[in-house]
Amino acid sequence: MTTILKILFFFGLILALAFGFSWIADRPGEISLLWEGQQYQADLIVAVSALVALVAVIMLLWWMLRALWTSPHSVRRFFRARKRDRGYQAISTGLIAAGAGNAILARKMSARARSLIRADQEPLIRVLDAQAALIEGRHDEARRLFQEMSEDPETRELGLRGLYVEANRLGAHEAARQYAETAAEAAPYLPWAAKATLEYRCRAGHWDDAIRLLDQQKIAHVLERHEAERLKAVLLTAKAEDQLEADPAGARDSALKALKLAKDLVPAAIVAAKAYGREDNLRKASSMLEQIWKIEPHPEIARAYVRARSGDSAVDRLKKAEKLEALKPNNYESLLAVAEAALDAQDFKKARAKAEAAARIASRERVYLLLADIEEAETGDQGRIRHWMCQALKAPRDPAWVADGHISERWMPISPVTGRLDAFEWKMPFDQLAGPIEEGNLSEGEKALASLPPASATDSPVEPKPAVEPSSPKGVEAKGLVIDAEAAAKPTRTEAPAAGAVQESRPATDAVVVEPFFGRPPDDPGVKDPTLAAQEPKTRLKLF
Repeated sequence: MTTILKILFFFGLILALAFGFSWIADRPGEISLLWEGQQYQADLIVAVSALVALVAVIMLLWWMLRALWTSPHSVRRFFRARKRDRGYQAISTGLIAAGAGNAILARKMSARARSLIRADQEPLIRVLDAQAALIEGRHDEARRLFQEMSEDPETRELGLRGLYVEANRLGAHEAARQYAETAAEAAPYLPWAAKATLEYRCRAGHWDDAIRLLDQQKIAHVLERHEAERLKAVLLTAKAEDQLEADPAGARDSALKALKLAKDLVPAAIVAAKAYGREDNLRKASSMLEQIWKIEPHPEIARAYVRARSGDSAVDRLKKAEKLEALKPNNYESLLAVAEAALDAQDFKKARAKAEAAARIASRERVYLLLADIEEAETGDQGRIRHWMCQALKAPRDPAWVADGHISERWMPISPVTGRLDAFEWKMPFDQLAGPIEEGNLSEGEKALASLPPASATDSPVEPKPAVEPSSPKGVEAKGLVIDAEAAAKPTRTEAPAAGAVQESRPATDAVVVEPFFGRPPDDPGVKDPTLAAQEPKTRLKLF
């Protein structure tokens, strides 16, 4: 841009001179000069041309005199610039060699640069020396050079970065934290310093300091606006969780600020609802949970909404769950919430209907476990219970809080593995498939429902008859029955009938072989057949 302006100025000057000479030529005249008794006359154009030529000669002579006067300095500056250029060339070659891992060439170029440029004039020489020392494994010298650079305003950030990396390498995490915080306070626009300081403050629970640093990053345009607002919402939610027990009002305000920045942040809504509950403002708590439920149905939201009031009965909780279903109909989480509440209220028909509808929407482990619980509570049919348990084993797991491969039962602001902020996501664990592959027109849930075995009479609740305790410890155990051996081996005895009594005939033996009644109704080994019960008066049975 400057060169173009200079060219335009030159052409403008030429045009101005040409216009001026043309204007003078169109208006002829004479100039008369009287000097020491002599009169000189000349045409106007000649006089003007002579004046311009005189000015040009004077300027040329001035330039020549000035160049002659400043020639020693110019020569010295030329050789100095040449030497400096050679030094910078050596530094450039050395840095490239250090990046390639060539320590010998890097050290050689560092020595050449020092001979051409003074180290106090060019900080890059220290950088090259530090890189060469790191490559050669001389970490003590490298730390000394980084310390010197941290004391120089021009290289402070680079020196702190080097000290931070070395402290982490040695496992001195407290020293690394101090270096990162020093760099972040002086220059919040440094991503590495801000990220490390933010993680350290989050681990220590210093949420206010972390929020202040995040605001500084936002002002310095290190983070995009939406990213900064999301991270700030996470920090406010973590702060609200810490304040919940001691300061419910403060926790409520922090959670509400977090929801303004991230409307779909489920943990913030739960904390806000809990804070409202501690203030006995259940209407606000319910309204808050209903709003977030419309945006993102979540099982934790349903659990907090249904159990918001501790004194509610199971029927009241069922009504609340049905209200959630009305807000988000035909939704997997809505149906499960109603099914769980109906199971608690002993409304097995509704619980089964909602759970089966949820299974048709998504074939997940949780819904099959719920169907097994319903089956156990309603019928006790072990076959059908085992069927649902087998389906749960084959089904994909339900979403959970996952961060860097770690599965947590609750949400946390930072990852326990890497310390990364806002790492937890509500998703299916990474080692699970997204869902079973469907074949044909039926989904896996519909196939599971269609393959459900019919109810068995064996597992229906039957009240057994009280068993008669045997009078003798001697017995024979067969098929779950104890038969008195003495009674079975004792022959029939004929007693003298009383006067007028009719003599009763008895069989030749009282030994009775008792068979189990498997395959015949009633299908219960503890229930006797009435036709055989009359033939075994001396047989004593015991059920196990």
